[in-house]
Amino acid sequence: MKEVELAHPVADLERESFRAALATILELPLDAVPPLPADADPATGWTISRWLGGLGLGLVPVAGARTFSWPGPWLARIAGPRFVVMYGVPSGVVWDPGGDGAVAPDGLADGFLVAASDIALARPPRAAPPATAGALEEIWVAPAAGEPAQSLPAARACAGRGIAGDRHTVGKGTFPSGLPGSALTLIEAEVCESFDPPLRAEEHRRNLVTRGIALNALVGREFTIGGVRCRGMRLCEPCTVVDGYAARPVLRALVHRGGLRADILADGEIGVGDPIAVA
Repeated sequence: MKEVELAHPVADLERESFRAALATILELPLDAVPPLPADADPATGWTISRWLGGLGLGLVPVAGARTFSWPGPWLARIAGPRFVVMYGVPSGVVWDPGGDGAVAPDGLADGFLVAASDIALARPPRAAPPATAGALEEIWVAPAAGEPAQSLPAARACAGRGIAGDRHTVGKGTFPSGLPGSALTLIEAEVCESFDPPLRAEEHRRNLVTRGIALNALVGREFTIGGVRCRGMRLCEPCTVVDGYAARPVLRALVHRGGLRADILADGEIGVGDPIAVA
């Protein structure tokens, strides 16, 4: 996302914050979103509906905005009223063009998701596979959600379950175990080092820290860690859970940079220094 700012003061905060939030999600300049008439709701009026239709998109109202979660951006209307951009499972504010981002959970009035009119025509292209191998730099496990992370030099990878001794293998994590993409989480060392100070294991809560390989490009691909076969399932996007563990706001900074969720396809041993490569 590319945050679109508003020039203050704003005469009509509800409509202008809606335009800025929508432009942020679509990565468009503010003037690309049409002005909105004062006599219609900014999110449900015909002006925005017809304009989005020309892009093959639409706005879908969400049921229960206060509890709605989505592994991507969506629009929420809050008290004021004004619009903000929400993100994650569970969701938190990642951009507030008309305020300071301080939004109480019970302050969400309603929400809207930007959706494709025909999803088959709107699927993003698959990323090219990484051209070079990377390496496993750190291994971390925690016995249960919220428990301190423990560093290991080597570990047993259990097919369909996770790393031996970790919460994901015994159903004690924040999210359910045993589902596709729930066995293993990875993050790039380069992403961690982009923070000042660097993002620590107690903050990112990922199992493996890698170096030298683009994890986003492993979605939908088999890869190996040493001799252990794995499969990238989806991006490990940030949410308010990781924001709660961190000592500073990290949700926005980790969007599309939060790493990878993967399945382990065969039992084996992994260790720090093992090569990571597309199978």
